[in-house]
Amino acid sequence: MPFSFQRMKSNEIYKGRVFTITVDTVELPDGRSAEREIVHHNGGVCVLALTEDGNVPLVRQFRHGADKEMLELPAGKLELGESPEACGRRELAEECGLNADSFVSLGRIYPTPAYCGEIIHIFLAKGLTETEKNPDEDEFLSVEYVSLNKLRGMCRSGEIEDAKTVAAVFRAEV
Repeated sequence: MPFSFQRMKSNEIYKGRVFTITVDTVELPDGRSAEREIVHHNGGVCVLALTEDGNVPLVRQFRHGADKEMLELPAGKLELGESPEACGRRELAEECGLNADSFVSLGRIYPTPAYCGEIIHIFLAKGLTETEKNPDEDEFLSVEYVSLNKLRGMCRSGEIEDAKTVAAVFRAEV
């Protein structure tokens, strides 16, 4: 028997630059009602770029939500009306100074489906060439290259804690 909730009403309680929050009243499968707080986000893209010699550029930056510096794949928020591939290409260029000849979808993930509708699209990029790096004015990051094999080990050991990076690394069968 499928379990689904029927949304009965939705009340927007916060609208910000990056996301909106609603409190939804839902009907549970047994007929009772309950409230659910939901974060609405345009979604994002994560790019595993692979150099010809098997290295992957990673971005090191401070993540306020985790309250620490993290090492992760280049990624970013989808702009309204922007395709996931265009977003991925833009973020790869802005954060790492790279263009790619080949951009292959590795699917999509819901990083926190219990309370957030965000979808992250994952891409594998190859045929890399350098371009001008141009991070957003409020982004402070550095780029580090590691081999794909080492990156897999870093994900397995827990050194990499970013969910989108872990998912992308294990989806990439190269």
